[in-house]
Amino acid sequence: MARLDYAEGHVVEGFRLLRRLHKGGMGSLWEVEREIPPALPETRLAMKIPSLAEGEDVSAIVGFEVEQLILPRLSGPHVPRFYAAGDFSRLPFLVMELVEGRGLVADVEAAPLPFAAVADTGARIARALQDLHRQKVLHLDLKPANVMIRADGTAVLLDFGLSRHDEIPDLLAEESDVPMGTGAYIAPEQIVGDRNDPRSDIFALGVMLYQFLTGELPFGSPHGRSGMLKRLWRDPVPPRRLAKDCPPWLQEIILRCLEIDPEKRYATPAQVAFALQHPDQVTVTDRGLRMSQDGFGVTVRRWLRTRNVQKRLRPAVSEHMTSAPIVMAAVDLANGVDPLAETLRLHARRALEANPDARLACVTVLKTAILAVENQSPDGGNAYVQRLVELKDWARPIAKGDERVSYHVLEAVDPADALVEYARHNHVDHIVLGARASSALRRYLGSVSAQVVAEAPCTVTVVRVSG
Repeated sequence: MARLDYAEGHVVEGFRLLRRLHKGGMGSLWEVEREIPPALPETRLAMKIPSLAEGEDVSAIVGFEVEQLILPRLSGPHVPRFYAAGDFSRLPFLVMELVEGRGLVADVEAAPLPFAAVADTGARIARALQDLHRQKVLHLDLKPANVMIRADGTAVLLDFGLSRHDEIPDLLAEESDVPMGTGAYIAPEQIVGDRNDPRSDIFALGVMLYQFLTGELPFGSPHGRSGMLKRLWRDPVPPRRLAKDCPPWLQEIILRCLEIDPEKRYATPAQVAFALQHPDQVTVTDRGLRMSQDGFGVTVRRWLRTRNVQKRLRPAVSEHMTSAPIVMAAVDLANGVDPLAETLRLHARRALEANPDARLACVTVLKTAILAVENQSPDGGNAYVQRLVELKDWARPIAKGDERVSYHVLEAVDPADALVEYARHNHVDHIVLGARASSALRRYLGSVSAQVVAEAPCTVTVVRVSG
C-alpha cells in the first residue's frame, strides 16, 4: 500500500491535488484535476481519501469500503457522479463530482428560517431521498452536512459511508451492533439495530425540518446510546411552541416524520414532498394543533413498551438475504496463503457455486495482544488494512466482482471466540474453516477448529490438506 504525504500539486494515480477542501477525523477531501485533461471541459472533481493512521477507528475504514461499493451504482442529479476509485493495496480513494451550490449547514446557522423556505427545502430533500430509495439505497446518515442544493435548486445527497444497499452485504451491521449514525438525527429503530427501514431517512428529514424551523434540535445532540434511547419514549416539544409563525399543517408534517413508530410516519419520501408542496391537502390532526409534549402517563406507557422492543429488535438483513444461506469462510492468513488456505478457497468456491442465492463472508482474524492492539504491520503500515488486502487477494479467484462476496477482518485475542461470535451475530448457516496438522501443543491447548466445531450455532465443515 502506497504511503503519501498529501500536498498541493501531488499526483495520485492520474489526479493532481489542487486544494484541500476539508480535513476530519476520518479522512480528507481534496479538489483535484486530471493530470492529462480530457479534450472537452468536464465537471470539477473531488477526491476523498480515508485516514489510515495507526489507531484509526476500524469502522471508518469499513465505511469507506461501503461508499466505494455504493457510489458507483448510483446515478442521477441527486448524487455526485462517480469517476474513479483506488484500491486498498495501493491507495484507497474516491474521485467524484465536486458538487457546487449551497450547503445546508448554512441554513442551520441562519435558523430559524421562514416556514415557506423550510417547506421548500424539505420538499427538495424529500425528492432526492425518493430517487435514492428507488435505487435500493437507504442513506441512514441524513443531516445538513450531507446535503447540497445545486444552483438549479436540485438537492444532492452526500457521504454514503453509513448507507445500506439492498443488494450489497451490509458490512457495518455484520461487524457491529453499535448504532451507526449521527446522534441528533438517528431514528429510533436504528438505535436498536434495525438498518433496513426506509422510513429511518424520513425521521432524519423530520429532524432537519424541525431544526430549520425552530433553530433547535428536537432531541438535542446526544453522543451516547443512553442519550439517544430517550427518543424511543419521549416526544419533542411541538414546533409551534418554539416558532410562533409555524402553521398547523407544517407541524403536522414534521411531527408525523418524527413518530417513534415507523408505521405511523409517511410511507415514502414522495409523500412528504407532496405534503410540503400542497399544504391545503394536509389533514391536520392533534399533531398539528398540540402545544405541549405528551403527558407523564403516556410517556411511561411508551417507555414500558419500548423496553420489550429493545430486546426483540436486532440488526436485520434484507429480505432476499435472510432467505438465502450465508456461508462463512474462515481463513488463517497469519502466515500468508499456504496450501491449507488454497484448499479452503476451493471448498469455499464449491459452497458458493452450489447455491446461486448463497452469500459468502470471507473472514480472517487479526490476533491482538491481551493488553493492547498490535495494529502496526512489520513494514510500518496499518495491519488491519494490510490483512484486508491479503484477504481480498485470497478471495479474488472466487469473487471476480461477485456482489455476494464480502470481506471481514476481526480483531480479537481469541480467534475461535471471534469466529463463533461472528457466526452467531450474523446468522451464518455454514462455516468452512481449515485445520492444521495435529501437534502436542494443539492437543494440550485445543485447536481453533475444534473449539469452533464445539461452539458454533451452525453447520461446520473442517478442511485439511490431503497427504
